Amino acid sequence: MITLKTLDRQYVNGSVRKSHGREIQVVTSAITGEQIAEGVLGDATDANEAVEAAKRALPAWSATTLDQRRAYLQKLADSFDAHREDMIAGLVEEFGTTTATAGYIVSQSRDWFVFAQKLLTEETFTERIGRATVRKVPVGVAVLITPWNGAGWFIAMKASVALAAGCTVVVKPSERGFWQAQAVLDAFADAGLPDGVVNVVFGKGDPVGNVLTTHPDVAKVSITGSTATGKIIAHNGVDTMKRVTLELGGKSPTVILDDADVSRAVPFAVQAGLFNNGQACIAGTRILVPASRAEEFRQALAEAVGALKVGDPRDPDTVVGPVLDRDQYDRVQHYIRTGIEQGGEVLAGGLGHPDGLEGGNYVRPTLLTATNDRTIAQEEIFGPVIAVITYADEDEAVAIANDSPYGLHAYVATGDTGRGVALARRLQAGRVMVNEIVDAPDAPFGGFKQSGLGREFDRFGLAAYLETQAVFS
Repeated sequence: MITLKTLDRQYVNGSVRKSHGREIQVVTSAITGEQIAEGVLGDATDANEAVEAAKRALPAWSATTLDQRRAYLQKLADSFDAHREDMIAGLVEEFGTTTATAGYIVSQSRDWFVFAQKLLTEETFTERIGRATVRKVPVGVAVLITPWNGAGWFIAMKASVALAAGCTVVVKPSERGFWQAQAVLDAFADAGLPDGVVNVVFGKGDPVGNVLTTHPDVAKVSITGSTATGKIIAHNGVDTMKRVTLELGGKSPTVILDDADVSRAVPFAVQAGLFNNGQACIAGTRILVPASRAEEFRQALAEAVGALKVGDPRDPDTVVGPVLDRDQYDRVQHYIRTGIEQGGEVLAGGLGHPDGLEGGNYVRPTLLTATNDRTIAQEEIFGPVIAVITYADEDEAVAIANDSPYGLHAYVATGDTGRGVALARRLQAGRVMVNEIVDAPDAPFGGFKQSGLGREFDRFGLAAYLETQAVFS
């Protein structure tokens, strides 16, 4: 009989302690589909005590000098680095991302704390305008709600700038990322920050999320998650006028223009669509191809997707690993089935597990034809499923790309970079990448329309945790 590991830890007021809540969350392996642990979820008591600890710590933390904050941010970077291997292992086992991708996620998680140190300059916080001294002051206690598709990356990205701004924080990782967030909790606990500056509480939206997002002592909430959840959080914060940053869903288009080189455009589009096994809010899951070259691009895309190695994410040759859990697998199968039932042609992949991978949550990377009014072209799937849509001319391509409730990200493939940049200006998306996928942690990140409110990353993210005060003298 296998003894399951029990994950019964919260990090509150500088100490790792048992959860006050008793509800059990089943934790499974994406690789095998089997249960690997049981998590004990926090409750309203855990959430309230975390906020109280952050409130008590706020005056002293917000009064730290910039040099002191830089030193603490470096301690966090070092602690994340010390827990690197555990973080990678957790991502691969629970989330199913490949070891290479997990390594990238963990490296950048550490680097967020290094990047944040560079923002700590006097000019960031004080400016003279006429007779006024304009000061940027921390907004207060910040609640950070993060998703399961790379827990450490999102936690570090948000916490680094919140702490740099002088806020204290309460982190609520997704309960579906229980396993991978354990090493993140340990990294915070080992970093040596003052008690209460960082708190980590595991729990569901009800009750923990609701307590945190309605609490009168919380001034700021930042979430990365679904649009539906983001709307609930925005409503929860209205009574106390909480500041909110909402990074929500996406249904990003990849527009392949008629002058694009197939050998460059297709790998670009496939990478954009299937990064992190398609479990990414920025995934380019609508590929728009010109009618004049539709057959050429469809065939090349089908060959590229069909050739991807699906398998154990610990295998260095694997490109696409499993999805998170059985619920996610069933969700993806539902969308593939719906795409077929609505008239889509399967160009690659299809229903069911890949041959030889019937165990675990493996999905066949799937390419389906569609029109933009179809379900698979309008709803976020969060798995390795791409819709191919044909357009007549550039104006129609723009119209199709913008015909979505979302506007988080977009991609353009073209033989003329200038033309691609001109097209990008017409797209309703917070970020547009032309011909290459760029790692840009210093540029603003966030969405148009129902993809959210506000911007994250670098000084744009820092600003979200600051209030502006003008003093006249």
